[in-house]
Amino acid sequence: IIIIIILFIFLIFSRVIYLQLLQGDHYSTLSEGNREKIIPIPAERGLIFDRNGVQLTKNVPKLSISITPQDLPRNAKEREGIVEKLAEITEQDTDKIRNLLDEYGSYSYESIVIREDVDYETALNIQIASTDLPGINIQQGSKRLYLFNTASTTEAAELDLLSMSHLVGYESKLSREDLDELYEKGYLPSDDIGKTGVEKSYESDLRGVYGKKRIEVNAYGREQSIIAEEPPSPGDYLELSIDIEMQRKLEELIAESLKKNNLNRASGIAIDPRTGEILAMVSLPSYNNNQFSGGISYENYASYTENENRPLFNRSIAGTYPSGSTIKPAIAAVALQEGIINEHTTVLSNGGVRISYWFFPDWQAGGHGLTDVSRAIAWSVNTFFYYIGGGYQNFEGLGVDRIVAYLKEFGFANKLGIDLPGEMSGLLPSKEWKEEVKKEQWYIGDTYNLSIGQGDLLVTPLQIASMTSVVANGGTLYRPHLVTSLTNPITNQERFIEPEILNDNFINSDYFGTIRLGMRECVTYGACSLLSNLPFDTAGKTGTAQWSSTKEDHAWYTSFAPYRNPEIVLTILIEEGTGGSKIAAPIAYDFYKWWNSERQKLN
Repeated sequence: IIIIIILFIFLIFSRVIYLQLLQGDHYSTLSEGNREKIIPIPAERGLIFDRNGVQLTKNVPKLSISITPQDLPRNAKEREGIVEKLAEITEQDTDKIRNLLDEYGSYSYESIVIREDVDYETALNIQIASTDLPGINIQQGSKRLYLFNTASTTEAAELDLLSMSHLVGYESKLSREDLDELYEKGYLPSDDIGKTGVEKSYESDLRGVYGKKRIEVNAYGREQSIIAEEPPSPGDYLELSIDIEMQRKLEELIAESLKKNNLNRASGIAIDPRTGEILAMVSLPSYNNNQFSGGISYENYASYTENENRPLFNRSIAGTYPSGSTIKPAIAAVALQEGIINEHTTVLSNGGVRISYWFFPDWQAGGHGLTDVSRAIAWSVNTFFYYIGGGYQNFEGLGVDRIVAYLKEFGFANKLGIDLPGEMSGLLPSKEWKEEVKKEQWYIGDTYNLSIGQGDLLVTPLQIASMTSVVANGGTLYRPHLVTSLTNPITNQERFIEPEILNDNFINSDYFGTIRLGMRECVTYGACSLLSNLPFDTAGKTGTAQWSSTKEDHAWYTSFAPYRNPEIVLTILIEEGTGGSKIAAPIAYDFYKWWNSERQKLN
């Protein structure tokens, strides 16, 4: 018995030595880990303003119910009991909570949000009811409020500026895929992240730097006291190039025209040709981004995704369409540059050209008579562009290879790199493309179609606006952009985003003077004559884009103003709008009329 007692005491003594001396540091760390926690402190997200300092976003308080898997019991039965109790008091489905715990199992030390954006009274009731439940917390945070879409009723929603949603975008909860990619960069399961618009493009600048709070907790994981704290640093403020009043007016005019003509889809872009700054960009229909902030209901989301007009789709940068005649100023400039024509070269337009069995018509029966380059632009004379594009009889044309090469210099078939996600590059058809995709050879008729903006050519409204800017400013292609500066709200240090030149000097600036004259004559006596009634000089080009044998043509109008020393380029696209002069040009007329009155107020 004495020997057994001595051995027992020896074993206890040995175990004490092992735990205290050899494993003391390890278990001390574990003990501190159970007693203490490092809690991240989210940074205030940076605000967004328009070019005149109008505030577009606001951060409002948000309460969420979260659970920390590590604090739950290890015993499966006890854990299941807590899940069921939690589902009852938070009015959540039990399976949903189980699935969240399984999905984020590898992030067991982090807070997993199971219900967000609850009101204060509900949060207080849940806090009281979950007093004896480990791992359950009321988490304080913030969500975005977009100040241009704040109407609470359907009637008041007419005052909202829905088109800004495509530009500013929205932030919402991280997906599991986002978290796996960004966890090492400090993102947490409970975080929101910019999903679209500048909220996404400038996420790292808007997010700020999270702080840390070291706290002491009880056995249920609840905070007892603060041991140390490192404050967060707020995100940068963004200033956009957008003029919110210009945006509002352009949206209003396009929406009214769509309603009047029983149409649904359109785009409008106003850009400064001297810098590439986007002054206004409208894509209709659009959506209310406040519905996405903090999580959108299934019903609201379905109302967008099941809408055949695709309100979540930004047509201005991602919609691709045949350009119609809006491409003709670029084709004419290329012909001048290559010496195919000069400003005095004339072509007889008598209704079109015939190649064997095929006839390629002018839009006006009987043609336009003798036509030089400026008249060809003013009246959009197809025959002139058939000649300079594909050639006819003894007249040498540019040919498809030179046309494609030069149009790429204008930015077509490329992403221009605007600071918005989702931009498309469009399509420039070529001999190689047609052989590979359509398994057909290239014909002269394909070159004729390309020369007048028809056939397989696809462009975005942004590309047409940028091409028009190149004409307006005399040959410089700028990268279009929305954000002009970022400001640290603590130090007030400001970082400016300077205009970026993508291409220049690829066409002699004198030739652009001839092209501008043709676009001016489109207003003074040609297809854009409606705008001759404005109290200042503008220049423009209409376009009618055929795209379907069963549906109406798309309507284009692209323009710049004033004619001398242009300050603004305006491009309008109305899907299925039949003709540019019929529906797109009147929108431009009303917009320029408003724009001029606003300029006079400032002067």
